[in-house]
Amino acid sequence: MTSHNRNAARNHVEIVRSVVASSAALGRAGFAASWRRSMIHHKLDPGQHRALERLSQPEMRARREESGLLVQIAAPVLDRLARAACDAGCSVLLSDADGLVLDERVRDGDRGHFHASNLVPGSDWSEGAEGTNGIGTCLAEGRPVVVWRDQHFRSTNTGLTCMGAPVFGASGELAGVIDVSSARADMTEGYARLVALTVQDAAQRIEADLFRASYEGARILSTGAGESAPQGVMLLALDRDDLVIGATRAARRHLGIEENQIGRLPANDLFDLGRRETLSGLDEAQRAAMARALARNGGNVSAAARDLGIGRATFYRKAKALGLEV
Repeated sequence: MTSHNRNAARNHVEIVRSVVASSAALGRAGFAASWRRSMIHHKLDPGQHRALERLSQPEMRARREESGLLVQIAAPVLDRLARAACDAGCSVLLSDADGLVLDERVRDGDRGHFHASNLVPGSDWSEGAEGTNGIGTCLAEGRPVVVWRDQHFRSTNTGLTCMGAPVFGASGELAGVIDVSSARADMTEGYARLVALTVQDAAQRIEADLFRASYEGARILSTGAGESAPQGVMLLALDRDDLVIGATRAARRHLGIEENQIGRLPANDLFDLGRRETLSGLDEAQRAAMARALARNGGNVSAAARDLGIGRATFYRKAKALGLEV
């Protein structure tokens, strides 16, 4: 390490410690709360060089299996994201809910550099291990983050810009993080925020695909703006009796669905909660699903009802209530 780099690292450590020690600074600094968690709760030292610890291949196989569908569902989305991000010299990573890196996409020419920084499958990037960073802080706060260079906790990570977005599972739980990291000195904050939006889109796509795969065979309805809603992916899974058997995190929050209602809540009861503006999207989604089924079956009501997993009489009743001509 050159004298310049040593001075920069020393200055970063002093800044982190002074911010954590100052109640006034904690209110101003963007990642002050994360720095405080890293130092006070996790007992980390911002100037300490952490050993490059990685899981063995058998341990990695076990962790990937524990993640269930996540790795499988995420793979094509990571591939699409990598086609743009890797050409810009970035690394694309997928972690589990504990911050362990499960998968990566990186160009061969950049792999050595990122692996030297421990951005590699099998490494732990939880906040408890690395302090403030794009994966760990995203998990700790349950929100997308852009951690810009010296916003990282450890001085060894200040050459990185990390853009992370959480992936939520089919029951609304944190399932993992999509992270795009760059070590380029010419990475601007504006470009990083643009990349961050793409990362968020990728995370929401994985969440939607996870939900559909988890409720295969159920009818999936989009609520409100559906998968592209600003609030997040808003999907419901309904059984043949129109009971809500699954709901994404955003749908649960937006529609006020409690965990103990899953499997017991008729979809139509959502209309009785006094949320007319919010729930009109569900109404429209049901009508659209029925119209598509009719179109696919040439107007045959019995066949359309079979496609939707409901009875012919139920189809007629719903069609009348929704103003759909049959």
